[in-house]
Amino acid sequence: MTKHEKILKYIENLEVGTKISVRSVANKLNVSEGTAYRAIKEAESMELVKTMPRVGTVRIEKTEKGNIEKLSFAEVVNIVEGTILGGSEGLHKMLNKFIIGAMTVNEMKKYLSPGSLLIVGDREEAYDMALDNGCAVLITGGFDCSDYIKNKANKKKLPIISTSYDTFTIATIINKAIFDRMIKKEILLVENIMNNNPPYLHENQSIGHWKNYVMNKKTSNFPVVDRQLSVVGIVTPKEVAGYDDEVFIKDVMIKNPITVAKTTSVAYVSHLMIWENIEILPVVENKKLVGIVTRQDVIKALRHFKSQPHLGETVEDLVIDNFEVEIMNNGLKFKGKVVPLMLDQLGAASCGNLSLLMTTAGTITIKEKKHLDVFPDSLMVYFLKPLQVDSEIEIVTNIIDIGRSFCKVDIEVIHQKKVVAKAMMSTKILKK
Repeated sequence: MTKHEKILKYIENLEVGTKISVRSVANKLNVSEGTAYRAIKEAESMELVKTMPRVGTVRIEKTEKGNIEKLSFAEVVNIVEGTILGGSEGLHKMLNKFIIGAMTVNEMKKYLSPGSLLIVGDREEAYDMALDNGCAVLITGGFDCSDYIKNKANKKKLPIISTSYDTFTIATIINKAIFDRMIKKEILLVENIMNNNPPYLHENQSIGHWKNYVMNKKTSNFPVVDRQLSVVGIVTPKEVAGYDDEVFIKDVMIKNPITVAKTTSVAYVSHLMIWENIEILPVVENKKLVGIVTRQDVIKALRHFKSQPHLGETVEDLVIDNFEVEIMNNGLKFKGKVVPLMLDQLGAASCGNLSLLMTTAGTITIKEKKHLDVFPDSLMVYFLKPLQVDSEIEIVTNIIDIGRSFCKVDIEVIHQKKVVAKAMMSTKILKK
């Protein structure tokens, strides 16, 4: 085990909430401060630790994909531009829900539960009750609290935060932050679709071993690893063709293969597979093989994900949902209006949103007419004319060329029977 791996293992075994520093880690494990610094930075990227203002670097509980809509109290401090009055040792804890303290103290008690955040004004008795029930407190209006409350918060390790914003504004800001997290939750990552127990070959095994694996595993593409399980290559039927069974895998494999991390988006992986003509991608963590993603995994995941209800709407959803679709001979016609969301600072439909509309319309056309999954390659916009809000427009698409790996779509935006925008979109077809 290297020094770097030893530090990561040490950090991983620390209790949640433990503070660490470069100097303390270096002294504890007898390594240089440079080595400790690099390991701590990697631990931060792995979501094992987090550096918080006025607190330092703290061991945190890794947020699971399903709970990404939750915020930590430290993130709340940054969102509301708050000041920590007490209980700073509990900033790493996750916020389960927030409660508006617009009621009597006796009624408020019904809603208090551990891990909650009470948002309230200048009400000392409410702070005391919240701490007794395991809740953190966010004081609005810039008010302070007594030393008794601060000491109690420190003892219970529950943050007391003060902000200058009013209660309504705070609730709006936090709700917006959670909504943004829900948008991120929809982004498919490699860790959601990868095979966690992938078949692999060692570099010192022979082509004969590869043939046995093909028979047993019902697949022919394998990552190749060394003794430390670090990925060193990829082997496919193309590489072993024409060689004897005694030849070592390391002599025929594709060396220095492209790899991805668990946090890589599936959209990026699909783009990578198209351009590099890759059938499988090894998934690595600290250079070690932890899984693989195949082209079939990506296609299946993208199709399944498109059929799921969204938890939050992206700009693309909000814009395209305003259009009705009419089927034509070799394309589609989208009818709708220019909505305020599409405007730029001058009050006209922005170039970016018109381009987004045309790209989305072209992609939907290929999906509906040819039943193909595609990835936009390029969009050539010939011209754009200004459009005002509430202008009724039609987006007319026409598939003009399709090959084994590409598809081209002609796109026109029409207003009052005149062409106001025209583009040509080229896409790459995502094959099985």
